[in-house]
Amino acid sequence: MAIRILLFSFLIFQVSHISAQDRFTISGYIKDELNGEDLPGANIYDESSLKGTVTNEYGFYSITLPQGKYKLIFSYLGYESSSEEVDLNVNIRLNKELGPIAYKTEEVVISAEKEDRNIEGADMGLFELKPEQAKKIPALLGETDVLRTLQLLPGVQSGSELNSGLYVRGGGPDQNLIQLDNAVVYNTGHLFGFYSVFNPDAIKSVKLIKGGMPANYGGRLSSVVDVVMKEGNMKKIEVEGGIGLISSRLTVQGPLKKNKASFLVSGRRTYIDLLLKPVLNNVNDGDFKGNTYYFYDLNAKFNYRFSDKDRLFLSGYFGRDKFRFKSPDDGFDIELPWGNRTATLRWNHLFSDKLFMNTMLLYNDYNFEVASEFNDVLFELKSGVRDFNSKIEFDYYPHVNHHIRFGSNYTYHIFTPYSATGSSGDADFATSSVSKKYAHESAIYILDDFDITTWLKVNAGLRFTMFNHVGPLEKLVVNELGQAEDTIKFERGDIIETYYGVEPRLNARIKIDDRSSVKLGFTYNKQYIHLVSSSTTTLPSDLWVPSTQVVKPQIGYQLSAGYFRNFKDNMFETSVEVYYKNLRNQIEYGESTVPDLDIDLEDLFVFGKGESYGIEFFVNKTKGDLTGWVGYTLSHTDKEFPDLNDGDKFPAKYDRRHDLSVVVSYDISPKWIVSSTFIYATGQATTVPVGRYIIGGQLVNQYGDRNGYRLKPYHRLEFSATYDMQRKKRESKLIISVYNVYSRKNPFFIYYDIEGSLDDGDLTVTPKQVSLFPILPSLTWDFKF
Repeated sequence: MAIRILLFSFLIFQVSHISAQDRFTISGYIKDELNGEDLPGANIYDESSLKGTVTNEYGFYSITLPQGKYKLIFSYLGYESSSEEVDLNVNIRLNKELGPIAYKTEEVVISAEKEDRNIEGADMGLFELKPEQAKKIPALLGETDVLRTLQLLPGVQSGSELNSGLYVRGGGPDQNLIQLDNAVVYNTGHLFGFYSVFNPDAIKSVKLIKGGMPANYGGRLSSVVDVVMKEGNMKKIEVEGGIGLISSRLTVQGPLKKNKASFLVSGRRTYIDLLLKPVLNNVNDGDFKGNTYYFYDLNAKFNYRFSDKDRLFLSGYFGRDKFRFKSPDDGFDIELPWGNRTATLRWNHLFSDKLFMNTMLLYNDYNFEVASEFNDVLFELKSGVRDFNSKIEFDYYPHVNHHIRFGSNYTYHIFTPYSATGSSGDADFATSSVSKKYAHESAIYILDDFDITTWLKVNAGLRFTMFNHVGPLEKLVVNELGQAEDTIKFERGDIIETYYGVEPRLNARIKIDDRSSVKLGFTYNKQYIHLVSSSTTTLPSDLWVPSTQVVKPQIGYQLSAGYFRNFKDNMFETSVEVYYKNLRNQIEYGESTVPDLDIDLEDLFVFGKGESYGIEFFVNKTKGDLTGWVGYTLSHTDKEFPDLNDGDKFPAKYDRRHDLSVVVSYDISPKWIVSSTFIYATGQATTVPVGRYIIGGQLVNQYGDRNGYRLKPYHRLEFSATYDMQRKKRESKLIISVYNVYSRKNPFFIYYDIEGSLDDGDLTVTPKQVSLFPILPSLTWDFKF
């Protein structure tokens, strides 16, 4: 707390004392002229000196320059640039609105040297995605998915076929900080991971940071996926949506008071259950009645602009999946509901032309349930994590090309690794409510993004974090045989274990010329919460657990370097990046682990280390009728656990030696757009039997090295064609897409079919491969008015 107060006092002092009387500040907000949305990352710079800045996440900018006359350029990718001549002899508030290129009727020609942000910035491994870009890419059953689009980038992989989870530079899915309006999303998958929870119509932008994570982000080792919802149209009522084969979506947004307050409400639902219900109700005299699956989600946002100095936002998300299967033969019945809830209350305040504040209160809740019945045995299990979070962030602009950020955040975690109840006949059982675990997580940070010289730009930061595992807790002490020997009890508020540390971050850009630069990055991160999984999909049954006396924080550092070069007036962006990542205190289940509700799950974990290294190639064409990119990654990821694989190193289950993605979009005419993607990846690593024995009349498998076998290489081709049926002010598009064009039978998993019997001497074991989908066409209608 003392450090926080000192930093704040120092920076306020700097704001209130201008060191030179001949310097003045131009500040304001950059917005979309059609809907009033803030434009984060817009460029503002002086045309003659090219000195300038970019807007922050909320569209605010500030430039301090010597007294004089300037011609300022305002630009944003996909928007017409604008200019403004100013005579700077006092501080000036200058708000600008920019219009999308497609909607401008008169030609405006302005120099746009600042399009080379990938060359100029110190950011490494940064990719920004607009939903409009994702909608051009072929989608599974017509359902646009921003996370599946990110999987097409170098260094980013999926766990398996049709999985929206992310594995970034050798890291696991829990090592990605995924946020929706700054609220953490713990489970990103609908339909057992086939789709992500992000409705593209409600999303404004998606930012992926896979390299040099700046100090304002933390709590994860591998990457940041920062998803921002639309704010709501400030100008007019707008309705958009889409109707597909398995789901539909509808979004309504508009002003409550023009240019003052707005709202957005967006919903999406599958109707697989509705389509199959009449069929299931009539199969075998209704034996399958009640079987169902569906998911839905709802996004909502409200914002009110009091003035340029104060603005209030309230946003939320609620999503749910529900699966039920009832066997007609043996009385088996299982129901699995799961989902996320998030809420964000945000206040933006402008203290001065140089100091911007963002304060947030956040809530997020993820829960998973299983309810099953078989004969007279009933069983229910619940798992989840709930957070109460507060953040305060400051942006300070002392002068041009100099941007300081500092702030703090606090999170109160409530973990439910499992909570089970059940009955069998007259016998009942239940886990104690104190199986929940509680923790405090806090951080303060400061970072500075500045140009030391015209050729050297640095983003340097420090982040201090602390994690307290606290009571109440009642824990069984087990011996080496897994038998309970004693009970330790902690009261509410007791500090059970404390971890803390300093996390340095450093990124540097060395400019070679106007078209190329070299970047270097170093990040050191601690991760205090962990996802324990035995699968490669984003299954809802994966468990989140905190750091405790047994489970230590994960620690990782990453070194990266890259060469970036643009060609033909920034039409082509190219890069080559190399990285090395070292991971400590990694978590896995022990060999042949069978969970026991009477024993804390953490007593079943084993711990080890891992490392990943690789090289990434990226070519991106950003202009013209033909756009798209080619990404290729050559990488190696392995792990080493004393208690697994006899202590020898083994490939991580998400290790891929080769990973190639090709994305192409071509505007044939104003009415037709065609696009295609091709993916090739080394086969997934898995563990298989290498021998079998008959012991006591039973067939026993002898397994080989952990993840020592590779499935066949994975590859597929996708295609889509979009026909624009726009009339006057109403947008209407018909989208035809084909998944797995040449019907490649990609392995999803393998199993062993056992036929015959030992007694008859004709026992055979045959390996078989399961593939999910052959060629899969779809049709979607999108509309907007």
